[in-house]
Amino acid sequence: MEKETNNPIGKADFEQEELYEHFKFIASEGQEPLRVDKFLMNFIENATRNKIQQAIKAGGVLVNENTVKANYKVKPNDVVRVVLAHPPHENLLVAEDIPLDIVFEDATVIVVNKPAGMVVHPGHGNYSGTLVNGLIHHIENLPTNANERPGLVHRIDKDTSGLLVVAKTEFAMAHLSKQFFDRTTERLYHALVWGNIESDAGTITGNIGRSLKNRLQMSVFPEGDFGKHAVTHYKVIERFNYVTLVQCKLETGRTHQIRAHFKHIGHTLFNDERYGGNIVLKGTTFTKYKQFVENCFKVLPHQALHAKTLGFTHPVTGKFMQFNSEIPNDMTACLDKWRNYTVNQKE
Repeated sequence: MEKETNNPIGKADFEQEELYEHFKFIASEGQEPLRVDKFLMNFIENATRNKIQQAIKAGGVLVNENTVKANYKVKPNDVVRVVLAHPPHENLLVAEDIPLDIVFEDATVIVVNKPAGMVVHPGHGNYSGTLVNGLIHHIENLPTNANERPGLVHRIDKDTSGLLVVAKTEFAMAHLSKQFFDRTTERLYHALVWGNIESDAGTITGNIGRSLKNRLQMSVFPEGDFGKHAVTHYKVIERFNYVTLVQCKLETGRTHQIRAHFKHIGHTLFNDERYGGNIVLKGTTFTKYKQFVENCFKVLPHQALHAKTLGFTHPVTGKFMQFNSEIPNDMTACLDKWRNYTVNQKE
């Protein structure tokens, strides 16, 4: 965090406050002219156009150390900074009385079923309303990991629903962390992907790392020249001609692993906006079909991915425990629509 001493914002509201650098980006050599608000939306996770424009209005967006308006067009090598009064500090945790769907709990661990739309831990742009905010209200003195994230030994994306195990003691955290590191846990996901996957089962292997073109995405580097080793096993559960329901078993646990791997093989997750699955990728050109897909998007307003099964060895008892969660209602409704559509197409 950086304290600004010369108050570059120049706004009266901030004159007596410390300013912190939340983000800093340097536009690439090949950057085409692009409005700064759109530029920042491509780089800041969970950002909305409104939030960015409010920051710009407050004078919190600087290009080459000068405040700019939303219509400023970013050029090659421009240095774009977001500087605001609220410090981007993940340790500023506030306990919040947030309802938690607790599947299992004892003195050592807690298993929760996270809904889609809930961020797992506080970070840039999400200082409240997260799973961790709810956990520290429910449990006192959660242990912290190296990243100062209480109880967490793994996580799932904001718009992915499903099961997470949280450690309640230091010993449990160390024990569970080693299980995830050693890949002895069991994690099964259900995903609806675009296209009719040819094989009934298969394995996707390819290093996963931050995209070189869009840092909000992860890319697959099959030659292994970048990123980290990643393996996803899958099998087909149900086919709907233009989309396929698959079960995914993670051998590794990389960021956006399922989303990146399936995009890599040409089967982007259904309604995965970040990876381009929120448009019609497979199917007919008929207007009725396009309208049907749009209706599915409305029913399921996020990527079709659910962490359905979680298994691990209990840190104290040594017993292997397996938990299952139901497919959430919005994903179930979307699948039902595809089932009905497929049946009607055959008639």
